[in-house]
Amino acid sequence: MIPLIGIEEEYLVVDPRTRHVTPRAAEVLAAATDMLDVAHEITRFQVEARTPPSADLTELGSRLRATRKDVAVAARSCGLAVVASGIPVLGSAMPPPLTDHARYEQGRVLYRALQDEISICALHVHVDVPDEEHAVYVGNHLRPWLPTLIALAANSPFFVGRDTGYASWRVISWGRWPVSGAPPYFPTFAEYELALRALAESGALMDPKTVFWDTRPSPTLPTVEIRVADVPLDVTDSLTIIGLIRALVVTSLAAVTRGDRGLPIPSEVLRAAYWRAARDGLLGDSLDVRDGRLVPAPVLAGRLFEHVKGALAEAGDLRFVEEGLDRLLRKGSGAMRQRRVHARGHDLAEVVDDLIEATVA
Repeated sequence: MIPLIGIEEEYLVVDPRTRHVTPRAAEVLAAATDMLDVAHEITRFQVEARTPPSADLTELGSRLRATRKDVAVAARSCGLAVVASGIPVLGSAMPPPLTDHARYEQGRVLYRALQDEISICALHVHVDVPDEEHAVYVGNHLRPWLPTLIALAANSPFFVGRDTGYASWRVISWGRWPVSGAPPYFPTFAEYELALRALAESGALMDPKTVFWDTRPSPTLPTVEIRVADVPLDVTDSLTIIGLIRALVVTSLAAVTRGDRGLPIPSEVLRAAYWRAARDGLLGDSLDVRDGRLVPAPVLAGRLFEHVKGALAEAGDLRFVEEGLDRLLRKGSGAMRQRRVHARGHDLAEVVDDLIEATVA
């Protein structure tokens, strides 16, 4: 049976005149209420859109395009725009204005200045799994491939007026949180539960929803949630990455069923691979954590594709994902597009203009 997928994408609200992020998400949400499933995010710069679960990538793509269009229409009705970018390109974003909610106020007290760069936008992918224990072991299997997904989805090179030198500054910024980034390796489900109890005791967790690892058992749904990717600029890129993620989960579930709980990659090696992928994206080399060797990032993307080829074929996604991956590798990531636009006129306002257009193209 092909697992269902549910998607969450986060977008930034910008003023199309100044091109700065603006804390007017509530206006966009009010205008969009009758159109689609949208929600508040932690800051007033952001909105989150969700799609209903689907097993079909084509159907999911239609819904995602319609969702982006509807959010953009709602924003325009307020004299605003939305952009699919991992982090604000322009504007006074530190510290961000938080959405009025007791939970977010509790987080401000607990996490303090960590929230100064919390205006970050990601792609969250939920894939059905039998239970929480399976989700933990699937996470073990996904760990070696998370840096490759970071490189493919990188879309946050500029942050509040400067080039960070990274393809995904969102990954670097987010990685400072106490329970974020790649999950640890858990040889047993009991060790996972013990770790969560210790993290809660330390104060690093408010509740299960603040387990922010890039793969985690969903705290509310029978899914594994993969949250490693910047929100992609291009819907086709989103769908390619979503297809790869589901195929990774299906491939991992088959291994778990055979009793294989994954390769225990050392956390420090995976952390270095994250850093390299976030810095260079699809340009230069990436670290293959399975053998500790640097290889060109597109080569590692090809290895990922070969690893999940059987699951892609089973879901009927093989041709779509193969063509989407080839297209992504030829044209480059969202970060590469942002830098190309900036190189033309050395004007970040032009980058934001292109983001506005490309988000719904």
